Amino acid sequence: MKRIVTALAALAVGATVLTSSIAAHAQDKKFTVALIPGLTTDGFYITMRKGAEAAAKAVGAELVFQGAPEFNPVLQVPVLDAIIARKPDAILIAPTDKVQLVEPLKKAQAAGIPVITVDTFIGTGNYQTGAGDADFPLAYIASDNVLGGRIAARSLAKAIGEKGKVFVSNVKPGVSTTDQREEGFKDEMKNFPGIEVLETQFNDNDSNKAASQLQSVFARNPDLAGVFGANLFSALGAANGVQQAGQTGKVKVVAFDAPPSIVDNIKSGLVDIAIAQHPAEIGYYGLISAFAHLTGQSIPVSIGTGFTVMDKDNVDKPEIAQFIYKD
Repeated sequence: MKRIVTALAALAVGATVLTSSIAAHAQDKKFTVALIPGLTTDGFYITMRKGAEAAAKAVGAELVFQGAPEFNPVLQVPVLDAIIARKPDAILIAPTDKVQLVEPLKKAQAAGIPVITVDTFIGTGNYQTGAGDADFPLAYIASDNVLGGRIAARSLAKAIGEKGKVFVSNVKPGVSTTDQREEGFKDEMKNFPGIEVLETQFNDNDSNKAASQLQSVFARNPDLAGVFGANLFSALGAANGVQQAGQTGKVKVVAFDAPPSIVDNIKSGLVDIAIAQHPAEIGYYGLISAFAHLTGQSIPVSIGTGFTVMDKDNVDKPEIAQFIYKD
């Protein structure tokens, strides 16, 4: 999705809030902002929480962090209902399904609680347009996942010499972020006529299943050259599958996200490249945007954050290592 503003513009919003609003509003009321992640145990969301905590401290707000242990709408909706019952001043949420979370989030809107989606979105992610029934969140703050998929495609194409067979290991259809990463990857690969993109394999967020699928694809295509893992579990599973097939270093693995486990795999050679998002920025800008809205300021409807490409040659450099997720 095309972002309306960049991270630099978001930073300007934060600076405005910090310089002009704290003195005027922070002593009047201590706002409570809830952050509901896609799941609580993933390094991406742990790092996002740290960014939100830093922003909450800066503006004198209280952050409530509550989520489910799995990326699953059935588990996330009860958490959302419990948060709504606590009546926070605003909700930041990473919806685990772009359709199934629409009605549950309408309950927050009906209760007068502003909603900002972070990392993932509902509907099309185009908010405040007056069109559709999923445009009510105030803002969407995330990486540009289509661009991230394109970066992954270019990185993998370079790694395999712009020729050979590749495929995407993905979670399941209907998850906004991974849908877009796959979209960007496939679209960018059209620029490399020597590369054939095979059918996507959906693993239901099960790394063991992703490993088995990799081996099956390789058995049918012994000339397989590379795989793009569209999320953490897809990438870890694909890397294990490559190893089990005895193809480490031959079948190139590009991972999306950069927790310590992926970085360890880069250093050991199981993973060749990781596309790191900047989740701390997402959490920071989410909290700052919520605070800005609560103190009467307008906020951008869309804020995009950046990426860092990691490989064995640069992962230990401080300017790159700073983007490794926390655990």
